[in-house]
Amino acid sequence: MAAWIETTLWWHVYPLGFVGAPRAAPEQAEPVPRLRRLEAWLDYAAEMGATGLALGPIFAASTHGYDTIDHLRIDPRLGDDADFDALVAAARARGLRLLLDGVFNHVGRDFPAFAEVLRLGPEAPRAHWFRLSWPRGPGAEPDYACFEGHRQLVALNHDEPEVATYVEGVMTHWLARGADGWRLDAAYAVPPAFWARILPRVRATHPEAYLVGEVIHGDYAGFVAESGLDAVTQYELWKAIWSALNDRNLYELAHALERHNGFLDRFVPLTFVGNHDVTRIASRLANPRHLGAALAVLFTCGGVPAIYAGDEQGFVGIKEERAGGDDAIRPEFPATPAELPAEGWPLYRLHRELAGLRRAHPWLHRARIRIDHLANRQMVACPQADGQGLLLALNLDDAPAALPAPRGRAVEAGDGQVIDPGAAGARVLVPPHAWAVLSFA
Repeated sequence: MAAWIETTLWWHVYPLGFVGAPRAAPEQAEPVPRLRRLEAWLDYAAEMGATGLALGPIFAASTHGYDTIDHLRIDPRLGDDADFDALVAAARARGLRLLLDGVFNHVGRDFPAFAEVLRLGPEAPRAHWFRLSWPRGPGAEPDYACFEGHRQLVALNHDEPEVATYVEGVMTHWLARGADGWRLDAAYAVPPAFWARILPRVRATHPEAYLVGEVIHGDYAGFVAESGLDAVTQYELWKAIWSALNDRNLYELAHALERHNGFLDRFVPLTFVGNHDVTRIASRLANPRHLGAALAVLFTCGGVPAIYAGDEQGFVGIKEERAGGDDAIRPEFPATPAELPAEGWPLYRLHRELAGLRRAHPWLHRARIRIDHLANRQMVACPQADGQGLLLALNLDDAPAALPAPRGRAVEAGDGQVIDPGAAGARVLVPPHAWAVLSFA
């Protein structure tokens, strides 16, 4: 894995929504340089502490970006190659890396190779790129494998060498154009052997590329080992954070953190409390006072953290399982950060504070968590690595709590008062529904 990832904090943007692009791509439309709207937000991301920009789909597609038509062309709703180059240059000027979203499990029905199938039938030159059957007779549309029942998302045949060559070519093309890595969408739906076949060839020309796969359930460590990916998305921890806070059952969180320690023995996961596919964390939490605790866990455990754009301002939005059900979590942003409502800026400053804490303690990237004290509504955890450590104290109760903080010295972030600083019997007094990060002797 590239060394630069050890100090990376991603700011994750869903571009089509962010810039207010039309939901559906107009036919034969001229490119509109909406991608350049992101440039006005790069200082905002960097000042928050982000060191990378993780983009959702930016390639030509029919609707939401995950129904790709052309992986080698910027979506005309966002602009063209010149607009991409300008964004790369602007990000570089601010020290921001760039992560692209690669949709290689499936394509849209208008993808040229599949359009040939619909037009020419079994004789289409790239029919073998798809898993097809022809039960309806001459002239009829074939049955085809699709992504999770979505007929607009046509699954590729990953056993086909030409598909592997095509995907490898797309990945290396954009890495050569300035990208630093790939988030591989729906990586779990692709046989790990496919990734194991192409990723070494990608790394041969781009050894510093960061390659992370979207994996929701299952054997994370096994998938990483079989696929050759650097990491996968840590949905287990995401779920445990908000669920434990909502139920005020920190045993659930402790269990997830113990499993997280095991993953860190094998790879460093991509961690998050929000992304473009889930209900906003501010809407998910039953008690808004627990948002800081969720962030404190994210920023003090091992991993490569990502902040979904808008979460740092307390944006709300509920994902719904229906057509258009992602719209609320993928809104258009104003032209500049100056137009954001005033009430969101304290949360932004908290993100900046925690990003600074993580920057001051770069060993947190690989920190394991030791649980020192645990009850339903209180926890004291010790992230540690390389002989260094911190204390994280959580209090979800309606009353203050004096929690053990052996050798705790001072509060570095959050809200708390250290009693007998530096002593073996030191404690930290944490207010109701609050948290504190402490240094210790």
